Amino acid sequence: MSGRLTRATIRTLDSIGRILPGRAATAAHLQTGSRGEEEAYFYLRRQGYVIIARNYRTPRCHSELDMVGWDGDTLCFIEVKTRTSRKFLPAEAAVDYDKRHDLSRVAREFLRKIPGQPPFRFDVVSVYFEPEQKADVVLFKNAFAMA
Repeated sequence: MSGRLTRATIRTLDSIGRILPGRAATAAHLQTGSRGEEEAYFYLRRQGYVIIARNYRTPRCHSELDMVGWDGDTLCFIEVKTRTSRKFLPAEAAVDYDKRHDLSRVAREFLRKIPGQPPFRFDVVSVYFEPEQKADVVLFKNAFAMA
């Protein structure tokens, strides 16, 4: 029940924030991406993940880790890809060699700050917002190895 309340509260605050004056317009694709990350966050929580960081960046790397969380004893670096259609390539296909390499660099920086050497993996979450349908979330555990 508290998960529903938290989700409703976040959505209400986001709605209020959109109507307040002085807020700069956000591009539609960025709004879609933010919605996808929110859906993925709550989906992963329902799967038992404990999220410890969102949108983690380092000054040395261009990419960011959308989420970092624990799945049991395994540290997971999670990339979220959101699409409004399935007409073209699947969302997870956007995690190509270059993206995997960038995510690996940020993950190495993160791991340097963690005591010990926990087991880790990279997960990809695809979120689809198709018209008149409920959001579809697909989790790919251990989607790729450190590049």
